[in-house]
Amino acid sequence: MSHENIQVIFDGDENAPLTIVLAHGAGAPMDSPFMDQMAGELAGLGCRIARFEFPYMAKRRLDGKKRGPDRAPVLLEFFGDVVDQLGDPDKLVIGGKSMGGRMASMVADDLGVAGLVCLGYPFHPPGKPENLRAEHLTGLKTATLICHGTRDPFGTTDEIAAYDLADTIALHWVADGDHDFKPRKSSGRTQSQNIKEAATAINDFARGLVT
Repeated sequence: MSHENIQVIFDGDENAPLTIVLAHGAGAPMDSPFMDQMAGELAGLGCRIARFEFPYMAKRRLDGKKRGPDRAPVLLEFFGDVVDQLGDPDKLVIGGKSMGGRMASMVADDLGVAGLVCLGYPFHPPGKPENLRAEHLTGLKTATLICHGTRDPFGTTDEIAAYDLADTIALHWVADGDHDFKPRKSSGRTQSQNIKEAATAINDFARGLVT
């Protein structure tokens, strides 16, 4: 089922060689403070960013009712529709926050996009390392950057080091960051600083994909 005219927010240089398509996480919309700042930082570096909302979140915007995410097949198909609407998949880097990045990682190879960016990949639910959601990352062919907090409960640094991840996947470690890249006050760092550094890593990654 194709969705006509999916609402997309664009930021940054419309003449940039690649567009970075960012999906939101399970609980917060495309214009959450995290997503706003990430898009702003990337735009400031000369990137073009496109943000959209999955159907369940778009409905919440209309009626204000909180609802859980759509089932994975719906989310995956919708991501494909977004890419169809934007066109030129080889000029797109797709990804997103947590669940949004995970969904992007499951369709990236099929859609033929230039790259994949995950902002805090949910390797497993917090406290349940046995419920691993990384099987498809073993054979991922798309060039990938995962920005992940060193204190993220969805996957610790030690756990991730032990996973069998494809050679196409690079990691940017967010210093003392939790799942939202927020550091502890005692670290002397700020969430804004962590988002800015992650944006720089994403910009470098995206520019490296342009031949």
